[in-house]
Amino acid sequence: MIGRLVALVLLGLVLAVAAAGALAIARGEEPGGIEEVWIALLGAPDLGPVDFAALRRTPSRTDALACAADICPRAEADAVPPTYPVPGARLRDIVRAVAERQPRTALVFTDAWGEQDRYVARTAWLRCPDTVTVEIVGRGEGRSSLALYIRSQVGCPVPATSRVRLARWLDAIAAAAGTEAKQG
Repeated sequence: MIGRLVALVLLGLVLAVAAAGALAIARGEEPGGIEEVWIALLGAPDLGPVDFAALRRTPSRTDALACAADICPRAEADAVPPTYPVPGARLRDIVRAVAERQPRTALVFTDAWGEQDRYVARTAWLRCPDTVTVEIVGRGEGRSSLALYIRSQVGCPVPATSRVRLARWLDAIAAAAGTEAKQG
């Protein structure tokens, strides 16, 4: 009898937690939503700046990196971005425009004296935050490249999310920079 009562109480607790979780997910970015739950559990979603020269990849591989070996000598990159036929300031504008078109993505830091910007991008359903750090790298007169590092704060729902996001950003940046070079 007591064992059955304990089981019913535990079932009630599990159902209450599941209902609260579903409500938080449904509320999304609203007050009391899943974004506030992530912040309460894990802290601010912006994971801070990246020193690309000293960068070492996370062992869990919930990250993704596009970087040339001369910029990131200590980290194995998932992709090496090309040298774009646009000046660095223009490439930074292109990256910002690409970021603005990405769903659930917001600029959270811009380095006024340097070349690094950070964005927080969230997954669709659970709104798990990724920090997207972009640094523009000059490659000579009228040419530039970038280092792009995506780190997942939570690693959900699938670790490959960061690599998919990386490929999407690189494709959009290359298309915009290529179109501009042809017009310019």
